[in-house]
Amino acid sequence: MAVPISENPFAVLTLVAAPALLTNATSVLALSTINRILRSGDRMRALAGQLESGGNSREKHAFLLAQVERVERQSVLLLRALHAVYVALGCFASASLISILGASLSGTQFQVLFQLMVGLGLLVGFTGVGGLVWGSMNLLWATRISMQNISEEAALIRRREQRQISTEAATPPGG
Repeated sequence: MAVPISENPFAVLTLVAAPALLTNATSVLALSTINRILRSGDRMRALAGQLESGGNSREKHAFLLAQVERVERQSVLLLRALHAVYVALGCFASASLISILGASLSGTQFQVLFQLMVGLGLLVGFTGVGGLVWGSMNLLWATRISMQNISEEAALIRRREQRQISTEAATPPGG
């Protein structure tokens, strides 16, 4: 037998707690995304400094330009993720408020308004989850670009070290 929402104290708590937990988790994701955007800006400035310093070989110059392109794409993805996370954050906060208002109407004569609040709460909640998923996907794509840059940097370091070892091996002892 179903217990009416007005007689179940845990129902209201659940309606409010779920969006509140999602709001908290989304806030943490927003903070980390902002941090990643700031770090990509720092990386772009470092790349610009390396390009402006001159004295780069053609290989190094092409490498730096490719890195600049990827850091820019990564920053765009991070900004899209941040937009989506902000939408999710607003939706989850709204869902919490809608849940409280809807719960207060559950045992009253305003059943049409109660049903409207239930529908609105679900719509806003699902929109928030969609924003969270979209933001997470953008973060994943940005992370892949970051890993591509790291792998390319590692390959460049290995090539440079291999050339150094080859040069030292070709130099006669004492000469």
